[in-house]
Formats: sequence, C-alpha cells, structure tokens
Amino acid sequence: MMRLSQLFVRTLRDDPSDAEVPSHRLLVRAGYIRRAAPGGYTWLPLGWRVLRKVEQIVREEMDAIGAQEVHFPALLPREVYETTGRWTEYGDNLFRLVDRKGADFLLGPTHEEMFTLLVKDLYSSYKDLPVSLYQIQTKYRDEARPRAGLLRGREFLMKDSYSFDIDEAGLSKSYNDHRDAYERIFKRLGLPYVIVKAMSGAMGGSMSEEFLAPIEVGEDTFVRCTSCDYSANTEAVTTGALAADTGTYNAASTVSTPNCPTIASLVDYLNTHHARTDRAWAASDTLKNVVLQLRQPDGTTETLVVGVPGDREVDLKRIEAQVSPADIETLDDAGFAKHPGLIRGYIGPQVLGKESTTGVRYLLDPAVVAGSAWVTGANEKDSHVLNLVNGRDFNADGTIEAVEVAAGDPCPSCGAALEIARGIEIGHVFQLGRKYADKLGLTVLDQNGKQVVVTMGSYGIGVSRAVASIAEAFHDDIGLKWPRAISPADVHVVVTGKKDDDISVAAEKLAAELEAQGLEVLIDDRVGVSPGVKFKDAELMGIPTILVVGKSLAEGNVEVRDRHAGTNEAIPVNNAVAHVTALARSGS
Repeated sequence: MMRLSQLFVRTLRDDPSDAEVPSHRLLVRAGYIRRAAPGGYTWLPLGWRVLRKVEQIVREEMDAIGAQEVHFPALLPREVYETTGRWTEYGDNLFRLVDRKGADFLLGPTHEEMFTLLVKDLYSSYKDLPVSLYQIQTKYRDEARPRAGLLRGREFLMKDSYSFDIDEAGLSKSYNDHRDAYERIFKRLGLPYVIVKAMSGAMGGSMSEEFLAPIEVGEDTFVRCTSCDYSANTEAVTTGALAADTGTYNAASTVSTPNCPTIASLVDYLNTHHARTDRAWAASDTLKNVVLQLRQPDGTTETLVVGVPGDREVDLKRIEAQVSPADIETLDDAGFAKHPGLIRGYIGPQVLGKESTTGVRYLLDPAVVAGSAWVTGANEKDSHVLNLVNGRDFNADGTIEAVEVAAGDPCPSCGAALEIARGIEIGHVFQLGRKYADKLGLTVLDQNGKQVVVTMGSYGIGVSRAVASIAEAFHDDIGLKWPRAISPADVHVVVTGKKDDDISVAAEKLAAELEAQGLEVLIDDRVGVSPGVKFKDAELMGIPTILVVGKSLAEGNVEVRDRHAGTNEAIPVNNAVAHVTALARSGS
C-alpha cells in the first residue's frame, strides 16, 4: 500500500513556467516527473509506476507475436555508424563523445546497425529465420529545441524491434504481425489512434506507416478522406495522376509590372493594366518560384528552386521529407549573392534547371501540369511573362510534392475532399528491406546453398511519449484522468478524519481489504492536511476511482468518485470493497 504521508511526491498549485502543453503541466504538477535538464526528466515514484505499466503492456504484446527481448548498450562505437553513413547523416542530432583514448562514440538515437550486426554474428542459414528481436531502451537525440515535456525530449524511452526474413513474403508477414500487435497495445493503453501512410525518409524501405494519437497539440499534421479510408501524414500525401493541359495558348510575352514583387501586387496590377476578357486574373494563374537551400549532413549545400501555383503555400516539411537526410531552408541574402542570375521577386523558370545558364536545379509541384500556361517572373526587375507554357517554353528537372495540403483537396485514392487533423506520433512501422543488411553484409545461405541478403523490418513505439500522449488525451481542467490499465493505483483512498478516530480507522480497514483483493491502493493518510487539499490532490493525480471516507461514515456510507465520469456516489460502507473491486476489475 502506498501512503501519501510517506510517498516521495510534491504536488504544485501553479503551472511550471516552461510548460507549453497540458501533459507537461499536469505531469509536473501532480508529482509524476521533474525536470532535470533541458529535454531530460526524472521519473518520480508515481510516474515510474505509470511508465512501467506502459512498458509491460508493450512487452506482453511483443512477446505474444514471438519477438524476443534483448538489450543493447546506449554508448555505441562510431565505426558501425560510419559504415551505414549515419554518423554523418544524423548531423547535429547525434550526441558524440570521445573516450580517454581518443576513440569516437555516440549515444544511440536508434539501433538498426546493432541489431543487424547481432544477427549477422549469430545466424548464417535460412533455417535460422524468421526472427524478430526487440528492446526497450533509452534513446538520445540532441534536439535543437526540446519542448512539450516528454513529447519532444533529448532522452526518451523507446521500444524498437526488428524483423529478419529470407524474402519479401516473410517481411510482409512480420510487418503485419507487428502492425496488429501495435493495434492491441494502443487499445489496451486506452489511447485513441489512427494509422496513416508515412514517409520512410532516411530510414529507407518500401512501406511506412505511423500510428498517431489524434490530439490537437501534436506536431504531426495528417489528412483523412471524408469518403474512403485513405489517411496519410501530410508529408506522405501524393498527388494523384493529373491530366496534361491540352489548351492552346498564345506565344509568351513579357510585360512591364513595376512594383509587383508579390503575388497579390502582381494580380492587382494585371487586372488593372492587362485585364483578361474571359475572367479576372487570380493568384492561381501565377507560378511562384521559391528558392531554397539544401544542407547535407557533411555541410555541403545546394540551391534548389521549387515552382508551385501562386495561390498555394510551400510546405517545407513535405519537401524536407523527400530530400532527407538534407536539411532545408529558404535562401538568405548571402545565398542570393552567389546567384546573380536569380532576380528576387521576379524569378522565372526560363533560366532555371541543371542545364540552364544558372545551373540551379528546378523542380515543379505536380499541380504545374504539362501544357499549362502561367504568369511568372521574366528574370528582370519589374517584368513578368504571360502565357509561359510548361513543356513549350520551359522544362523542369523533375517534380516534387511541395504545396501545403489544404482541407478540401482531392483524395489521391477516390477524389473526395480531404480533411486536416493534428496528432502525436506514438508508433512507426517500416518495411526496411535490405538497406542495412546490404551495407553491413548480413547474408544467409538459402535452400539452394546460395548467399542471399536478409530483408528487414523496423518497428518503434515511444514508451515515454505514450505516457505524455495518454495524459494529453485524458485530463480535464482539474487534473489527470488515467485509464485503469496504466494508472499508478486502482483506488485513491482519501481519509478526511483525524489520526486514530473512527474515520481514520475505517479508512485503514477498507484500504487493507482492498489490497487483500489484489488492488493497488494509494491512501491519503496525511495528518494536518485539510480535506479540500486532499480532494484537489486526488483530482490532480488522476487515479480513476477515489474512495472518500469522511463524515458520511456516521450514516454508514462512504463516497466513491469516478474521475472519468465525474460522478459521486454514496455507497454503504459494508459494500464498498466489493463495489470498488468490481469497478477496478471491469476496466471501466
């Protein structure tokens, strides 16, 4: 039995000054975690119980699909990550260390290399496969701006698992087994989730899906179709096949457009001085060319121009996901100075492309279809070109999904309207294929005695992030509301009497009987603390059932409060143990 009079905990009445989201505020205030450093948190006894319960559910479901648990060190040698290129690719996100002998190490951000080498060390035949291995391990990433408490830290607990199969059919089964296990895990945690198509990015592989908790404070934006079952992270939304424009357009012509460096000013000027006869000019008639700089992990840079319709915004996260592991930013003044052929505010595609006079790579969003005509920069100050046709007057080096996906955009699957939502990433599954096995030489002998490269899958769950996500999903204005599966206790007994009086004696007896039934009990037996403070602490801590033993005992009753339903119910004291036990075992 946990006693608040002895428990290592302090609740706070005020929000911590650095807390931006509810989970951060409430986990600190309720005495579950304490900040130790930027992006790093100490787990206090109540928080540690919640974390371990989440971890246990994850472990049970991984074991159920036949995955076997291992445990790697967090301190890893540089050489392995040099082989796969990730010592450089991770860039500033790696925590790098040098030992006393001058050898380079890192704190593991993820362990693909180590799992691959472990299997390579022990297995050599198709008879050894398939095998799935997992660990629950602390990971480290040097976030530039750690924020939102446990949701984006520099140190976090993660379950990562890897499947090893002889062929693609085996990988498909392992992938589906993990995917099904993840669904069971999140259902047991009581955490709402959606499964969305995702980008593989630097991880590589043929298929990738994210499990997102649909919560407004999430950093991920995703889309759902209003008609079919299509859903995707916005970074992974792909434009469906668009038909070429078969219209006939006049020859391109250059017109003077003084003081029109923006789309809005350009449209106003055209409607005033070059009015169309069929309709007014609109931003959607213009081709906006956005100049970006790609910075590779090794420090090299490349200038890139992306063309999008002028009525749409550019989504840098979507572009970055497609050029990973490079970072991307808009070109600054120093960058423009290196490209005098790019006239800011009046850039047109006529001088763009690898084979052009500027040599700057040029990519188009798929919305700029072949044969379409545009108003765009003439590469001269105060001048634009009308009727510049894609494929006739200019060509790009390729396409890239670049525009910010908007509500109402057509679904790539069925064409119905998409809706936009936000979520927290709580799990990710990848079909890695042979990327790491190739680089690290993981091969086995097949049935014909031939060496074949093993095919891999990678599957992650943010265990500590799941705690924060559950806190985000289950709270109200007065505190946390834990699902029973991961609550630090089954019942919170609040004693409102004085030490050794009838109320206190009855509360101790009830608590002992509840514990004898196998329930985890937290009793607030603090002396000299007012009932009001005890009630506020109980509400803040969020244990789903609160049993109040107080003045109503004189009438033969106790009070049972349900944190989720917000109800208070008077129960005869003789029925209290059976009632509370039934509640705890019902899971509701």
